[in-house]
Amino acid sequence: MADHLPIPAIVNAAAGTAAAAREALDVSGAFEVHEVPPADIADEVRRLVDGGAKRILVAGGDGTIATAAAALLDTNTELAILPGGTLNHFARDLGISTVAAEAVEVAANPGTRKVDVGVVNGRVFLNTSSVGGYVRFVRTRERLERHLGYRAASFLAAVRMAATVRRMGVEIEVDGQARLFRTPLVFIGVGERELRFPVLGRRVHDGKRGLHVMVVKGRSRLRFIAIGATAVLRGLDAVSRTGHFDDVIADRLRITTRGAGWVAVDGEVALLATPLDYELRCGALSVVCPPPS
Repeated sequence: MADHLPIPAIVNAAAGTAAAAREALDVSGAFEVHEVPPADIADEVRRLVDGGAKRILVAGGDGTIATAAAALLDTNTELAILPGGTLNHFARDLGISTVAAEAVEVAANPGTRKVDVGVVNGRVFLNTSSVGGYVRFVRTRERLERHLGYRAASFLAAVRMAATVRRMGVEIEVDGQARLFRTPLVFIGVGERELRFPVLGRRVHDGKRGLHVMVVKGRSRLRFIAIGATAVLRGLDAVSRTGHFDDVIADRLRITTRGAGWVAVDGEVALLATPLDYELRCGALSVVCPPPS
């Protein structure tokens, strides 16, 4: 940083990695640590911005980072990241190490990058959002994870989602053109995404900018499972040729369903009023990143 004032660092006090984050930040000596309960993170970010902070480090998982990012939109304050979640998709996509000491070193350096974010009905997401079957997957996984751990809970939740898949009627409007679907799943990613294992759902390197909207059109459980298997084993091009899958990249879209809609946003579930208005905010967030390789 240009000056030598300590950089405020917000640590999610409820995160299992909070102690490791504190230790790495203390060793660095470049940060002033604020341990904050999850419900108070957005308010603390806004307080620090109002106090003139030029950069704020946030330690936690993708949900914590997204909460802080929402409070930083439309400000000139930079976001530094100390990954502390299970998957840390956003940090990995930006090349930020999940090793605490390495992430802290990057966070104290000057390099930043303008990053796109998605917004649905005012709620910010950094990675993905979805409607339909994946929402049930997340809720089931959260219940099972308390007893089985993340990987086993994810596997069983995926099996249960496939076994109980239900189609819903949705209207998706892109660029003023509306289409009706009967679908078990709509997926929206910030930036172009790939489906093939092991990069399932990850950003395509140097891919197109925009919201990548994917719609499954399978009429039965077996068809849904077959589409999923094709996507995982052979990738987006192969599944698109089946005729049971549509995708488009857009800056704005609207999804209309009956009543309120349960929506997954960066792996968390929220109940939002419909219609669901999605938009891409280009370069809306200034994130501290390692230099390009």
